[in-house]
Amino acid sequence: MYKHILIPTDGSTLAAKGVREGVKLAKSLGARITALHVAPPYVRPAYSEGGIYYAGAFSRHEYEKSTQKAARKCLGAAQRVARAARVPCRTKLVFDEQYWQGILRVARSARCNAIVMASHGRGAVGGLILGSETSRVLAHSKIPVLVIR
Repeated sequence: MYKHILIPTDGSTLAAKGVREGVKLAKSLGARITALHVAPPYVRPAYSEGGIYYAGAFSRHEYEKSTQKAARKCLGAAQRVARAARVPCRTKLVFDEQYWQGILRVARSARCNAIVMASHGRGAVGGLILGSETSRVLAHSKIPVLVIR
């Protein structure tokens, strides 16, 4: 049935719950997992007649180094959970402006046949105002998505 499960994580406590549940599912099915961290791409400072619009304190190199360090931390946590359960695990960091698009792009390219992800559950109003990455994944995914709350 499900042999390759994608588990997106941002390193939060809630995402860690999604990782644990995704690993449990993978173990029960004899599946492997890919743990994914999606980060926003580097944004260069913009210059105009009025001055510089400051986009952050990092150069491209510093930003990528910092992002990779943060990704190693949260993906390393997912690897430890998978290793403890003896579930094969690969990790991946991608850069995308829209997290949900990065998740679906990796799901397609890695040929995953399920996605397990946590939802912050902001509620109906928060979902309308803030948007929900989970809702967008659910709306656009062609493969099953299991939402952990």
